[in-house]
Amino acid sequence: MAKVLVLYHSFYGHIEAMAEAVAKGAREVGGAKVEIKRVPETMPADVFAKAGGKANQAAPIAQPAELANYDAIVFGTPTRFGNMTGQMRNFLDQTGALWMSGALVGKVGSVFTSSATQHGGQESTILTFIPTLMHHGMIVVGLPYAEQRQMGLDEIKGGSPYCASTIAGASGERMPSEQELGMAAFQGKHVTTIATKLFG
Repeated sequence: MAKVLVLYHSFYGHIEAMAEAVAKGAREVGGAKVEIKRVPETMPADVFAKAGGKANQAAPIAQPAELANYDAIVFGTPTRFGNMTGQMRNFLDQTGALWMSGALVGKVGSVFTSSATQHGGQESTILTFIPTLMHHGMIVVGLPYAEQRQMGLDEIKGGSPYCASTIAGASGERMPSEQELGMAAFQGKHVTTIATKLFG
């Protein structure tokens, strides 16, 4: 049985929706135990509300030490100027004790993201996220071209060999499409299949 954590930060709800799709795909792997959690919101509540942040997210708040309890972790973060959000960075910066003990060495790590625009830094966000996973000794898994929805030209959409992703629109008006959610589910299943082979 592989234990999988989908850990995310979401502002408008796009990454939350993608996280649910990742978890849905992960649960297709027999025997897998899958949980969804989120990192704490660090933005002041009044600023968060004024900016239109989605406050009623159901996933419980994770604690850094909990990451050691899982065989695979799929991280979700929006882009912020081509990088992960400060909320996700703050959480990961608290995992020093896990790094010191090697608690995540050999575990599977993967990432998914969103951006406002089609070329809004999705790939750079993933590529700048990966060094943290590698410093922890994790096995990095992306979204292989076996998931062919990332190759189609039938709609403007996210998705790359690095990860599933979505395009949110300048004011967050576009929620993930069915194809983007499908890519997220594929990634969740792919990560969990690998984790099951390693730890099941």
